[in-house]
Amino acid sequence: MIVRHLNDIIGSQSDVKGEGWNSRRLLLKQDGMGYTVADTIISEGAELHLWYKNHLEAVYCIEGSGQIKDLATDEVHEIEVGTIYALDQHDRHILMANKGEHMRMVCVFNPPLTGRETHDEDGSYNLSE
Repeated sequence: MIVRHLNDIIGSQSDVKGEGWNSRRLLLKQDGMGYTVADTIISEGAELHLWYKNHLEAVYCIEGSGQIKDLATDEVHEIEVGTIYALDQHDRHILMANKGEHMRMVCVFNPPLTGRETHDEDGSYNLSE
């Protein structure tokens, strides 16, 4: 059984930051579950250009609000508490947090992350061995 608390992750090697985001990785590849779970903060007003070409991701919003833009269709979807979206086609997208508030998201990645990944120039994570 694996039991962790977010407070134990904050400030550790599993607390990874980038421009406009902070991902606190709760489950990683080394845990053997086959997926990663992260508690992620998107900074207020952030506009992140992302493309998880090597991973599938599901995201559930638990705080704040914003939008996600599908770059294949230009369709924009509102995100608020209780919204889930799944990038089931390795979708290129822009994630935007509204000004005046951050978004807090629970993110699930498959395949799992090793823990120290940050976004490449194209907004993706490398696939770890």
